[in-house]
Amino acid sequence: RLFAHWEAVASTHRVNLPRDMAGPIAQMARHSQAREPVPYVSLSQHGKCEEAAYEERRYPAGKWACVTMGEPMYEQSISMSFMKLMRYICKENSVGCYLGMTVPVLNEIHLTKEGTELEREVLTAYYLPGEFQQNPPVPMDPEIHITERAPLRVITRVFYGMTTEETILREINLFWELLGSTDTVLRGTYIVASYENPSIPQRRNEIWFICQA
Repeated sequence: RLFAHWEAVASTHRVNLPRDMAGPIAQMARHSQAREPVPYVSLSQHGKCEEAAYEERRYPAGKWACVTMGEPMYEQSISMSFMKLMRYICKENSVGCYLGMTVPVLNEIHLTKEGTELEREVLTAYYLPGEFQQNPPVPMDPEIHITERAPLRVITRVFYGMTTEETILREINLFWELLGSTDTVLRGTYIVASYENPSIPQRRNEIWFICQA
């Protein structure tokens, strides 16, 4: 039943779910309550009408497992990448055991020069749990790369629901309207941070604007 449920979720992303994902899916479901947050420091919060409109944060340097995909649709790229990362997290690694889930999972995107659509290539990144930061297990999949990502300052804003190219572009435009004209953040490269699995309809996401170095 669990596999059939995920098969239905995958089909909404125009992705076929391979049978070998049954094990990782069952393992993720068993450990769904134990999710380690990626460490960060909150630098400032900016509210509008008594609710936080956006927040500035600093994330320390750390080791991430990364996959880059360039499927025709954004949802296909992130689905294919995350299936690879799930296999790595669940068993296909040099220590041969479940590593533990961290949140959020990051999807780094780039806009075309016109800024009206996403470039095809999306980098999906999973932060290695604290116990594996010093000595990351080696992935069996050659397409997964362990990368030391530099410290990052971002301005973040929450949104809920599906993450499609359309919703992401809308959220980026809304955020720019909120911030106004500023040259403190990058234009063209953004991060979509996902906190919940794709089967949750009103799942929590964030759009991250990356601060200039």
